[in-house]
Amino acid sequence: MTLIAETPYRAAPPRATRLSDHFERGLTSPICLTWELTYACNLSCVHCLSSSGRRDPRELTTEECKAVIDELERMQVFYVNIGGGEPTVRSDFWEIVDYATNHHVGVKFSTNGVKITPEIARKVAGNDYLDVQISLDGATAEVNDHVRGPGSYDTALRALRNLRDAGAQNFKLSVVCTRYNIPQLDAFKEIADRYGAQLRLTRLRPSGRGADSWDDLHPRPEQQRELYDWLVARGEDVLTGDSFFHLSAYGQALPGLNLCGAGRVVCLIDPVGDVYACPFAIHEQFLAGSVRERGGFQGVWRGSELFTRLRQPQSGGACASCQFFDTCKGGCMAAKFFTGLPLDGPDPECVQGHGEQLLSMTDDGARAPRPSADHSHRVAPPRPRPGFTKVPLTLSRREDLAAPPVSACAEDPLAGFTP
Repeated sequence: MTLIAETPYRAAPPRATRLSDHFERGLTSPICLTWELTYACNLSCVHCLSSSGRRDPRELTTEECKAVIDELERMQVFYVNIGGGEPTVRSDFWEIVDYATNHHVGVKFSTNGVKITPEIARKVAGNDYLDVQISLDGATAEVNDHVRGPGSYDTALRALRNLRDAGAQNFKLSVVCTRYNIPQLDAFKEIADRYGAQLRLTRLRPSGRGADSWDDLHPRPEQQRELYDWLVARGEDVLTGDSFFHLSAYGQALPGLNLCGAGRVVCLIDPVGDVYACPFAIHEQFLAGSVRERGGFQGVWRGSELFTRLRQPQSGGACASCQFFDTCKGGCMAAKFFTGLPLDGPDPECVQGHGEQLLSMTDDGARAPRPSADHSHRVAPPRPRPGFTKVPLTLSRREDLAAPPVSACAEDPLAGFTP
């Protein structure tokens, strides 16, 4: 967005004041934040950015969650994006959501839909401060269940149907773009329209288990162009959450801030209260503090050394000389970090090919940092690619996956629940 218009008839001011220019130095409160309430999940999606599956016994208690909401209300945070894990498996999920919306903090929550029963759908429809996103990563069961697990396609569509039948408004169909579902963009839009949902597309990141599946799942260069052209044509009807600002280097900037907001306008609170600069970079290098520390969340947001550093003017590094830097901004910090590229270097999916070139010169064995923690179920069965019978993708088995369950939900987060 340009606040000072430039015309061909007179000289432009020394620096146009864009909204993103204000946001680069950070705000006194985040516009929104991502809050992962639990790592417990009934699924084992191969691209899960938080490697969810098993509950962490140190999770924030109900009262601690309410105390965080009290802070957010005082800071006038517009809304929180609640996720996980599968947030609805927390027994106090609706108590926390109701407390937030009753205290002027809107809630958007992401779910695989397993607990969106007709009754819950009516509850969603009756709350104007509540929004829900149903995750679906394939327009067919074959493509979706390859990534999200057997039966997850039918679960998601049942949730969409329940929300539609309950008269819910403004709910979303949320899709992580992969090389297998880029050809299905029109089909996703048709599904969204059929159920009265709004389509939301987000970018695949090599975070969490996504680090293991990145090479198999991330879109090919020609698919990046296909996605960009589709967004240019349909962007007014589709949400992206500024996931694809790296694609703006093709030419026309996509709608949105086109800015990495990490530590500036967004951040993440994890289930144990740790605050990270980026929702897609759960790693100790991006850990800013904890809501359990003296000063709480506000103390972290306004006083963290990491956040202060991120809000300083960025030089652009190796990308500064690129003619597309003002629109691309060097791409995604998390994507660079977890592929082993320098944070001031090009995005691994740079549409000019600079990231791919740099990756080719990097030692594969040493380049990529590992996620700080893994909460995966002890066994993550390999899944065949859509249309193939062989299994080329096998998730790495690390020693911490063999640890004993930390709670009953490590075996079955949905124990006692019948959809």
